[in-house]
Amino acid sequence: MIVLASNYSYSNLLKAQLALGFLLLFYRCANIENQYVISGNTMGTTYLVKIITSDNDYEMGSIEKSIDSLLIQLNKQMSTWDPESEISQFNNRNSKAPFAVSDDFLNVVKKSITISENTGGLFDPTVYDLMSLWGFGPNPRSGFPDMEDVHRVLEHTGISQFEITDSVLVKNNKLCKLDLNAIAKGYGVDKIFNLLNQKGFNNIFVEIGGEVKCSGKNIKNKNWAIGIEDPSADGNYQKEISAIISVANGAIATSGNYRNIVDLDGEILGHTINPQTGFPIQTDVLSVSVISNSCMESDAWATALMAMNHQTGFSIVESQSNIDAVWILIDNYDGKRYFSKSGDIDIKKMIYPLM
Repeated sequence: MIVLASNYSYSNLLKAQLALGFLLLFYRCANIENQYVISGNTMGTTYLVKIITSDNDYEMGSIEKSIDSLLIQLNKQMSTWDPESEISQFNNRNSKAPFAVSDDFLNVVKKSITISENTGGLFDPTVYDLMSLWGFGPNPRSGFPDMEDVHRVLEHTGISQFEITDSVLVKNNKLCKLDLNAIAKGYGVDKIFNLLNQKGFNNIFVEIGGEVKCSGKNIKNKNWAIGIEDPSADGNYQKEISAIISVANGAIATSGNYRNIVDLDGEILGHTINPQTGFPIQTDVLSVSVISNSCMESDAWATALMAMNHQTGFSIVESQSNIDAVWILIDNYDGKRYFSKSGDIDIKKMIYPLM
């Protein structure tokens, strides 16, 4: 009887182990993470969305349509390349009459004014004519502008040339024109991210033209890895990675003259124009990547920091509680390159030494 009882107990134990193993296997299979990828074209560049989830019930086709609809709407509001967009209509109005805009447009303009104030005007949403003068944008001029042209354009450049009154835009100078290209992509990233977050997704990666916001983990259950492109020395765009930044929850945007250049009479100029002097910037900064909780913030701050030398930019970043930054610098004496960073940024595989 003792032997039979022992065999009976062993048999039950074996059955219980098999059942538990099946349940564990079923649980693991049921929680396999899937990666869904959505991509397309927008704002004159490309976008990429990655969603990591164990839920198979979501119809990704409807999510893709929601994203495309959102991006089409933003283009209709803030694209200077669309002659019918809100921003184009505002720019083409030779009037000081109030101009009603959408909530998204107004949000971006308000943030642009705030960052302009925080950077002493080095981020400026009124540089449309100034960029055109130097060969950038939808209506570029050819050849070097003369001093008289630059001074003429500066007369209607600056955030004092327009204002927000009762949620509408009003020109203080009829010639004032807005250009939100340095902040609109970041805003688009934030909008898509929020859309997906509201649908219950937690592991998200959203990128538009190199501007990124992400949360949670990637398909390998690790923090998202964001590559920093190595700026070309001669204006030839070659996509090489100079370092990798690990981001769990946050946004990162990079600005560098290698991203947008123009050849004027044989001389290569970067797209960073000082809105105060009206002339292209030449400093020890080759690129800046800004990390914050908002891609709109990162996008605008990266542009502003490109208009400053490293010492000035570093001091300003250190005074801001909501941003950190990574710089690629060049020693203008010997041509050597260096990294510099603020805060506790997790940066790996740097091809240049850290200052």
